[in-house]
Amino acid sequence: MGRRTILVVEDEMLIGAMIEDALIEAGYRVALLTSGEEAMALLDEAATGFGAVVTDIRLGNGCSGWDVARFARERDLSVGVVYVSGDSGAEWYSRGVPGSLFVQKPFAGSRIVTAVTAALDPTGGSGPRRDVRAPSDQFDNRIRG
Repeated sequence: MGRRTILVVEDEMLIGAMIEDALIEAGYRVALLTSGEEAMALLDEAATGFGAVVTDIRLGNGCSGWDVARFARERDLSVGVVYVSGDSGAEWYSRGVPGSLFVQKPFAGSRIVTAVTAALDPTGGSGPRRDVRAPSDQFDNRIRG
């Protein structure tokens, strides 16, 4: 099937690096960005290049994780979404995009891998897997793994 490419948007560098390392170790390719604006620009360029987006809800700039997830879904309805936050998931129930998942901070890297795997295959393995195009070569300098 090939490896999946995940966009991670996390303004706290240590948490972003932990998420990135866990996903790469699990066999995913990862683009790690620290702002919602950067993420939306890359999503606009890449169109359907990402299998899932992992985003902090409260990014330290004008664009929130809610905005990033909605923007990603506008471009590709099949993209999986995993929200992360130190806040409780109560707001996620009303504001999260349909089919999204929530992981509360603090968390282990294995929890993110589990959530991303579930976001990529919401049928739990019982249905067809999505075929997600890999980003073109112009994005390779921003992707590790």
